[in-house]
Amino acid sequence: MAASTKLPLRQLGRNGPFVPRLGLGLMSASGVYNAPLSEADHLAFLDEAYKRGETFWDTADKYGTSEDVLGRWFAANPDKREHIFLASKFGIVLTPGGTASFKVNSTPEYCREAIESSLRRLNLPYIDIYYIHRLDKVTPIEKTMEAMVELKNAGKIKYVGLSECSAESLRRAHAVHPITAVQVEYSLFCRAIESPQIRLLETARELGVAIVCYSPLGNGFIANTIRIREDVKPEYARVYLPWLKEENLEQNVAVVEKIANIAASKGVSSAQLALAWLLAQGDDIFPIPGTTKPHRLVENLESVHISVSADEETALREIADAMVGGRFQALTGYDFADTPVL
Repeated sequence: MAASTKLPLRQLGRNGPFVPRLGLGLMSASGVYNAPLSEADHLAFLDEAYKRGETFWDTADKYGTSEDVLGRWFAANPDKREHIFLASKFGIVLTPGGTASFKVNSTPEYCREAIESSLRRLNLPYIDIYYIHRLDKVTPIEKTMEAMVELKNAGKIKYVGLSECSAESLRRAHAVHPITAVQVEYSLFCRAIESPQIRLLETARELGVAIVCYSPLGNGFIANTIRIREDVKPEYARVYLPWLKEENLEQNVAVVEKIANIAASKGVSSAQLALAWLLAQGDDIFPIPGTTKPHRLVENLESVHISVSADEETALREIADAMVGGRFQALTGYDFADTPVL
């Protein structure tokens, strides 16, 4: 069994299981924002997460060696598999040209191919929740969902999720088979899902679909470690973020400092405050911060015990409204994606 934990559990959507209130994003461990962990350190980090009761793990087939390392961890810890709620994804295919070069393929054929590859790397017979990582805007969502239902009926996945979909795509997918969760960027700095134009949060709540929040710390920016452009290593993905462009950085650092001041007045870190703010948005909100450092893991987990008052919530929103630069996903052309009518 997992070590005794004080992490609260909540139901993941209307049809999902109870999982830790805070998940663990595993993209960073594979070297997207920083140098990747060595395999030994990666395995030790997973051990630490498990020991801390952090058993809601999120990976994807595009996260470097993540699935391979997880496969070795599960092989070494077969008795612990049943205690891990594991998420993976398909649909983003990396292409030559660096971190930001990719194509999207959400066809049924690729879905079936991708799950077999992921299960082989993971050395597992099933994945708990499988997300369509991005919609290719060519394949009708109903066709992809038919393939996802096949996988579920075959016992290869337990729950179905979408990522970066439009409200209408979510509604159409849900009509084929209940969607358990939508994974989407949501943070103090990125609240697009709340907007009346996007309507994704509103639609998810209507349908009983959980929101799993990637980049809940603004790609690490909210953690208050970036002060000047030189703090952004050019070889990693963070360099592409509009928030961190030279012309935006000074104003945005000032925003981060104001958040840090509120955090300091509460005796918590900026990251903890930002996660607590997200948790305060509702029991259907599940942040999945990523880190590679055990002490940051512990710091993040402690955020579940931090309260945010109504006045603090309003003040944080007002401060974050001054952010300039927009979100990276909008530059890809696949944010809140629609698909052709069947």
